[in-house]
Formats: sequence, structure tokens, C-alpha cells
Amino acid sequence: MDLSNAQWRKSTRSNTAGGDCVEVADNLPDLVAVRDSKDPAGPVLAFEPATWQAFVGFAKQR
Repeated sequence: MDLSNAQWRKSTRSNTAGGDCVEVADNLPDLVAVRDSKDPAGPVLAFEPATWQAFVGFAKQR
């Protein structure tokens, strides 16, 4: 998985105190990548865009 062109952004739900933050890169073709902002070199979760949209839509309902 090539993430060299990933443009990471923090979740709008992340606080400014540097706590638990999630970063998302949704600018890649056919892939949405998610990582922990405290560990940018660590593991990355990869989703198909439709799967990610379904997850976000479900989370917004909660």
C-alpha cells in the first residue's frame, strides 16, 4: 500500500490538547487510510471508500 501521497487530516472530533486523535487520508484513489496521530509511522487501517462512508454515516447517527 503506497501512502506517499496521502494527505492526512485530523478528525473534527479530536481535541486540541493532543489526546486521542485519529487522522484520515481520503485523497487516495480507491482507498481511505486511518491512523493514530500519536504514532504516524505505526499501523494504518485501510478501507474501500464505500465502506468508510458507511461507517461514518453510521457513526453520525449515534
